[in-house]
Amino acid sequence: MPSTNYAACEIHCKIVYYGPGLGGKTTNLEVIHRRTVPASRGQLVSLATPQERTLFFDFLPVDVGEVRGFQTRFHLYTVPGQVVHDTTRRLILTGVDAIVFVADSDRERMDANIASMQNLHDNLAAHGLELAQLPYVIQYNKRDLPRALPIAELEAALNPLVESAGGAIRAPSQEAVALTGVGVFETLTVVGERLVRELVP
Repeated sequence: MPSTNYAACEIHCKIVYYGPGLGGKTTNLEVIHRRTVPASRGQLVSLATPQERTLFFDFLPVDVGEVRGFQTRFHLYTVPGQVVHDTTRRLILTGVDAIVFVADSDRERMDANIASMQNLHDNLAAHGLELAQLPYVIQYNKRDLPRALPIAELEAALNPLVESAGGAIRAPSQEAVALTGVGVFETLTVVGERLVRELVP
């Protein structure tokens, strides 16, 4: 649930980028930070080690304008991809308002994608949440790789059809090449619009 500071007329929303290690989560945030005007962004905090670019999280508050007369800020986090940091992943999901799942399109990373998606479901369940309850989008990153899986295969494995009142639907997805910025802001826009729709009565 987004937190509202009535005294300051601000709404704060937490968006967590989840996915396998080295899939592009940190790169997404670096691109957003680099290409956002300084007045609308906060400091990018990155805790890295030689084994993994992000040991704990990246945190980047982005000002996205007004909603219902309140200034709205997105706080973007990433989780560590390595399994040994699962406790940290679960902790970072505390108070999450929306999810971006960053999948690695490399054919050899499909098992890691599936394991990370299952881990996301498990860690959300530890907070009493289900992914379907949250605004979320799946980003298929590294679409420029020669071994990139077809989108249909990725969708079948990571974004199955879910029955709804209007029929079977999938979560929104976005192709990306985060290293060059392709699809990065499009992904944030999709999840941001879904999140804002929930804020507006």
